[in-house]
Amino acid sequence: MSHTHIWRVARALAVVGAMLSVPAVTAAQHQHDHAAGATSMLTATPLTFGLFKARFESDGAFTLEGWGWPTFTGEWRRAGDQLAIVTATGPAGCEAMGRYRLTESAADVRLAVVEDACRPRQMILDGSTWVPEGTPVVHAERRITRHGAEARPLPAPAPAAGSWPSFRGPLASGVADGQRLPVRWNGTTGEQILWRVAVPGLAHSSPIVWGDRVFVTTAVSSDPNATFRPGLYGDGDASEDRSPQRWMVIAFDKRTGAKVWEQVAHEGPPVEKRHIKSTYASATPATDGRIVVAWFGSHGVHAYTVDGDPLWRVDLGRVDLGAYDIPTYEWGTASSPIIWNDLVILQCDTQADSFLLALDARTGEVVWKTARDEFPSWGTPSVLPTSAGPELVTNASNFIRGYDPKTGDLRWQLGGSSKITAPTPILAGDTIVVASGRAPERPLFAVRPGARGDLTLPEGVTSAGHVAWSYTGRGSYMPTPLYYDGLLYVLGNNGIFDAYDARTGAEVYRQRLPEIGSGFSASPVAADGHIYLSSEDGDVIVIAAGREFRLVATNPMGDLLMATPALSEGVMYVRSAGSLFAVSGAVAPRP
Repeated sequence: MSHTHIWRVARALAVVGAMLSVPAVTAAQHQHDHAAGATSMLTATPLTFGLFKARFESDGAFTLEGWGWPTFTGEWRRAGDQLAIVTATGPAGCEAMGRYRLTESAADVRLAVVEDACRPRQMILDGSTWVPEGTPVVHAERRITRHGAEARPLPAPAPAAGSWPSFRGPLASGVADGQRLPVRWNGTTGEQILWRVAVPGLAHSSPIVWGDRVFVTTAVSSDPNATFRPGLYGDGDASEDRSPQRWMVIAFDKRTGAKVWEQVAHEGPPVEKRHIKSTYASATPATDGRIVVAWFGSHGVHAYTVDGDPLWRVDLGRVDLGAYDIPTYEWGTASSPIIWNDLVILQCDTQADSFLLALDARTGEVVWKTARDEFPSWGTPSVLPTSAGPELVTNASNFIRGYDPKTGDLRWQLGGSSKITAPTPILAGDTIVVASGRAPERPLFAVRPGARGDLTLPEGVTSAGHVAWSYTGRGSYMPTPLYYDGLLYVLGNNGIFDAYDARTGAEVYRQRLPEIGSGFSASPVAADGHIYLSSEDGDVIVIAAGREFRLVATNPMGDLLMATPALSEGVMYVRSAGSLFAVSGAVAPRP
């Protein structure tokens, strides 16, 4: 430790005593406070909050440690309900004193920041509730309630040909050949744009298609200045938008862009918070050609006929998702519903409890519910038709898991994921591929179907048993990988684009995209030998599929792009921050 650092810490400790009007730390003073009951909870035992442990020693020593964080060590003082902390070790720039208001009960200690220039320390301590180490975590029982009429006949579905029924299309594959899409267009000038319509509100949910209709969801804030912040950054703050919202489902005619119907699913102030980069409608809806299902987190699962008639609503209660280690950081939901064999399947991993849920698509009644020991997650589940039969696969922090989709029974699990997971499991040939992109793990796994039991690999091992191959440090953070013509493509948020031989896992190429800007959140899609990558800054980049990287075109849309495009019958439906575009090769080029 440098002499300058020691001097700064000593000065901060002196300031603490002056500001709290208490003398310098002495063991006798702390023992007196403890005897008087002033610090009984603080000094009696180590305290825990989330994945953190704090020790307030009776001699004034302070330690704060957590998984993946530098350890803070220093000293603490208390005067009344004011707590002052100075840390000599920890992240750089945290030598200055922080002050917190302390509320102590027989069960816990709660802290609220008064002032603290140390951002990492404030992230952990502000709003935190600390309990003695070893205290069992007890969550209120979750009540799932259904609302709606009894089952009634549903309209016959339009032919499934050309459908894009859920996030990233059939099986979340992102592939639809035979589209004859243009490789060059311009959303600003209208070149190769069949139509463009404004979509109100904020939403990162992707469009879906069945028959002659395109369905989208949105959340319309009563605050005209409500927005989100794109870009490559690590801030975990929630948006300040707590204004009343209207959560909506909208259907458009896919040929003309004319609005066919809209429904307000819920209206009122948000129950949950959202990340500053997210929205209150980030989950993509799903359809089977008869019903359309939208999940708005704490504001319910809503089902309509494809003609817009309300069918049922299921209330899951408060759904709290956020930082795995700091429970006070809330980010909102994004996992999308899927429909399989008349079941609406949801992956709901929260700070309180985690579970998979299957609802009867016709009525909303619970068919099965499977509890999970998980951190919050944002990936959409997939039912993949493998050679061993259908497998329901989920991506989450503790384990990637495979289930029987008919019953919810666990078949296998695989550890080694990132602590934050968002990509959706896909099928690459007859191999299950799952990725996640938060450091340090950032894994990419290829799993053979039909597994049973625990598949977790020993440290340093990249393949064994049903794990065909794997990488660390190569998984994607937000975009779901793409399997196309024998190759597996992985798009990083930071614009690193990888191609692998899907069978062997051998790297084919690794390429930094020429235009990165704010990065990539949308997942790649493919058609007719081309791969389409939507950047947050508003460009759709076209790459030639194959074993050599080749940039074909960069197409500006004139608006931010966070959602994944949908492909249907010669049209690419691109949802931007404010519009829905229909890009088509059938549009005559402008002279």
